[in-house]
Amino acid sequence: MADSAKSSQESPSASSDPSTTPAQSQLPAASDAALTKTAAKNAAKRAEKAAKFASKVSAKTAQDSAAAPAAPSDASAKKEKKKPVETEAKQDPPYIPFVNKTPKGQKKDLTEPMAAGYDPIAVESAWYEWWNSQGFFSPALQPDGSHKPQGTFTLPCPPPNVTGSLHIGHGLTLAIQDALVRWNRMLGKTVLFLPGFDHAGISTQSVVEKRMWKLEKKTRHDLGRQKFVEQVMVWKEDYQERITNQMKRLGGSYDWDRVAFTMNESLSSAVVEAFCRLHEEGIIYRANRLVNWCVQLQTTISNLEVDQKQLTGRTMLNVPGYDPKEKFEFGAITSFAYPIEGSDLFTAPWSSLDERIIVATTRPETMLGDTAIAVHPSDPRYTHLHGKFATHPFVPARKIPVVADAIVVDMAFGTGAVKITPAHDPADYACGVRNKLEFLNIMNDDGTLNENAGEKFKGMKRFHARVAVIDALKELGLYIETKDNAMNVPVCSKSGDIIEPVMKPQWWVKSKPLADAAIERTRAGELRITPKQSESEWYRWMEDIQDWCISRQLWWGHRCPAYLIRLEGVELDANDGANWVTGRTLAEAQEKANKLDFVQGKKFTLEQDPDVLDTWFSSGLWPFSTLGWPQKTPDMAAFYPTTLLETGWDILFFWVARMVMLGIKFTDKVPFNEVLCHAMVRDAHGRKMSKSLGNVIDPIDVIEGITLDNLHAKLLEGNLDDKEVLKAKQGQKKDFPKGIPQCGTDALRFALCAYTAGGRDINLEILRVEGYRKFCNKIWNATKFAMLKLDESFVPEISEKPTGKESLVEKWIMHKLNIAATEVNTSLAERNFMAATTAVYNFWLYELCDVYIEAMKPMTDEGASTEVRKSAQNTLYTCLDSGLKLLHPFMPFVTEELWQRLPRRPQDKCPSIMMATYPVQDKDLDSPDAEKAFDVVFSIIKATRSLAAQYNLGFNVQLHIQTTPAEAQLMTSQIPTIITLTKGCKEAAVVTDIEDVPLGCGSFVVNADVSVHVLVKGMVDLDDEIRKIQKKLDLVRLSSEKLQKTMSQGNYEEVIPGNVRLANAEKMRTLDAEVVTLTQSQLMFAKLK
Repeated sequence: MADSAKSSQESPSASSDPSTTPAQSQLPAASDAALTKTAAKNAAKRAEKAAKFASKVSAKTAQDSAAAPAAPSDASAKKEKKKPVETEAKQDPPYIPFVNKTPKGQKKDLTEPMAAGYDPIAVESAWYEWWNSQGFFSPALQPDGSHKPQGTFTLPCPPPNVTGSLHIGHGLTLAIQDALVRWNRMLGKTVLFLPGFDHAGISTQSVVEKRMWKLEKKTRHDLGRQKFVEQVMVWKEDYQERITNQMKRLGGSYDWDRVAFTMNESLSSAVVEAFCRLHEEGIIYRANRLVNWCVQLQTTISNLEVDQKQLTGRTMLNVPGYDPKEKFEFGAITSFAYPIEGSDLFTAPWSSLDERIIVATTRPETMLGDTAIAVHPSDPRYTHLHGKFATHPFVPARKIPVVADAIVVDMAFGTGAVKITPAHDPADYACGVRNKLEFLNIMNDDGTLNENAGEKFKGMKRFHARVAVIDALKELGLYIETKDNAMNVPVCSKSGDIIEPVMKPQWWVKSKPLADAAIERTRAGELRITPKQSESEWYRWMEDIQDWCISRQLWWGHRCPAYLIRLEGVELDANDGANWVTGRTLAEAQEKANKLDFVQGKKFTLEQDPDVLDTWFSSGLWPFSTLGWPQKTPDMAAFYPTTLLETGWDILFFWVARMVMLGIKFTDKVPFNEVLCHAMVRDAHGRKMSKSLGNVIDPIDVIEGITLDNLHAKLLEGNLDDKEVLKAKQGQKKDFPKGIPQCGTDALRFALCAYTAGGRDINLEILRVEGYRKFCNKIWNATKFAMLKLDESFVPEISEKPTGKESLVEKWIMHKLNIAATEVNTSLAERNFMAATTAVYNFWLYELCDVYIEAMKPMTDEGASTEVRKSAQNTLYTCLDSGLKLLHPFMPFVTEELWQRLPRRPQDKCPSIMMATYPVQDKDLDSPDAEKAFDVVFSIIKATRSLAAQYNLGFNVQLHIQTTPAEAQLMTSQIPTIITLTKGCKEAAVVTDIEDVPLGCGSFVVNADVSVHVLVKGMVDLDDEIRKIQKKLDLVRLSSEKLQKTMSQGNYEEVIPGNVRLANAEKMRTLDAEVVTLTQSQLMFAKLK
């Protein structure tokens, strides 16, 4: 239609292509700066300006309200769409920040008239607190306390880390999860959406330590363990509250009475129980093995927390903990020589009698920890050296054996000799085990070299030592060369530091038996993983699983319930697991120690391991520890195993695998029936979200809007240094030059779901979300307009079932509603959120607003009969009621606000839309014949719009519809609808003989039985029009000849499927009709000459 809803008297429809999905639509981009609470001053200025033309606006509004706008032609749609935006902008009232006056927990007062336009902040106020106060978020049970017969749906929320506030990726998680939760709740199930928070050991300790240093120049050691943990707990309380508020603003319908935290008393006791059970069964064991050591954080991290930085050759890199001006070389391989024992090391150049063996390394400093040189047993070049020794140039007392090892050595690579550093390289570690080599650790926890590296390098930082070692080799004449070497550099995902493989005594979990059980259960169908790509990765990772190091050298976390036995007068090896006991309490640990043979009758003390457990160990218990395990609680009996685990694919192995393995181990059940992996949210340029890039977005900033200056200010709240802040500001200025516009929660949630199509990544254009805010405005105006049609005396029928007396367009819209309900339910069941949002979007925008709300106008005019008016009203009510319910899982706030304003059916006592029954497929609403008939009518409307646009007819469109006698009655009955939905159409007539079409009409063939004709006599150049028609005729005849040739093939009936043959036959009928119509039109124009 030409004008969108500008007042309560106008309808909200707009002509659009019904085939366009919300994800594909060219949504309007932001044109104004974001409106936030801080914009009040600017609003005052606008108010003063607005007052100057208030009288003009008032007059214009009255004039517009008196006119019933009609839909535009397809061709002029873009031009027409611009007009309402401009008009609305002129009529915008002064912006006054909304103030919520509803007492917390009470229901919002909706007795006031609806606002002129959609205001997300006003709409979203008060509802969440009311929902929560009414207990709507708690699982609904039957009077006897049992679960509802429709089923149970349990979803444990992936606990956000208390490291910092939520970002837009968390917004995606919540939008998807809460959509499923609200949908299942409306399907009548007993639903538990369980919230909670993760202590996030490494990340939280790191961010607090950085903050302390930045503000106070203090480390955790300045405070001591107890005081530091208390400091982190203060941080945790602050950010848990912030995150909770974000989760509520995003509309998450969590059962807050069951909120959990991984370090609260009950979950901590579950962690202790799990550790002790696994240790007692021998699944947890202690061993001194190679681990990933982060020098910057001074803790072990898992393989999954190590990123691989790909280098193609020599690259100079900064390393955390060094002067920012310093860079060190990576992506290079250095060759040097070891002198064989007996050679004169200090004679240079080498004499012909001296013998040496050349090796190469990408980490020259590690040669200080070499304890062997490996050669292939079949390599003739080194057979004579088997069993001999090389001399270490910097630690002369260390003899380095030459060992034969066919596994670690590739004879064809390099010199065929490999330096072995068992304590600092994974491959060398295995070689050391096979050949019983010495494991020599050369590194302190802080990244400096220890005495094992030799006096020359002792105390030197590792990368300074890299340079010093090469210089020293050159001095001795042992340096050979350095070349480019493509390689991966292991980097800590938490700190950005270069990972150092080192030997550490740690607690390990034997993962293979746990993984085997998980694989077996998954293959048996007890666990479904979607998408399929993630399932394939699941099997591959599980089958290649390694033992899991669960020790972390931190203070924040669950301290290991393991105790070292200290015998009086005896020094026991702390690396030996036999000298350790575990206990749920200290008393239990002492009791276990007393039973050991080597302890009995001796005095001893127990010293608890200072390390804490890997965060993923406690998180791995989440689905059942939150329900009370290891106790046999009612919640465990009622809600375990859970229904669904929804999370990002990037933590499938970090977290999901651990939950499945531990869940099966401790409960003998897979902890959830289904794992749904969603995409990773990236920025509009496809980059990963990063604070230093300035593209990490707080969902609240999208909801409320934020200025660019305030975006800049938020950067100062974190731990970025000045250089990183400057870079982030530049990124923000580029991406959000006018800030972020106010979009509201509903638009954000809908956009995030509409983006979700099963891929690995989502490149989210934040400003595009504003387009869905406009969709909310469309829904608002549609409901507001419809409320005028449902007068105060209107009472809906007791049932939405059709009476059988509905008009064609009513049957059509009810059929479309049923299709939408079927598609939304099917898509949500298939976890296809893009398809679900597309179905409900298309129903509202292109069927309800664009068609029915416009088409019903004549049926509710004063001239319409009471029966017709009542039927049209009931159909409208059913569409609004069901349409809002269909939308509710994606847009909870605006749907509640609007649904509460609708009247209720008799006996309907449902207090909230979130507790209402979700629309599902209803055969009583099916009307395929009506759909087919009205589709022809709508095709007539679109064809007429197209002709009107082609001939530039803005008004006084005179339409003639030529059809068969069999269709004439239907077309005649639909003339009011056709006139209403065709802009500028003043009259329309139906004829059954083309001779009855007036001379001088532009024509369009709808199908073989229907053509439309618009009078253009006196408005076109006759010769030009005849030439245009001839061109069309030539094209139609060419198409007809091609199709006829295809259909005339000898084996056509046997080769071509029946449905294709039918379609071709119908197409041929239409082409024939086009030839007749165009020929007649050409003759008619010729008669006017």
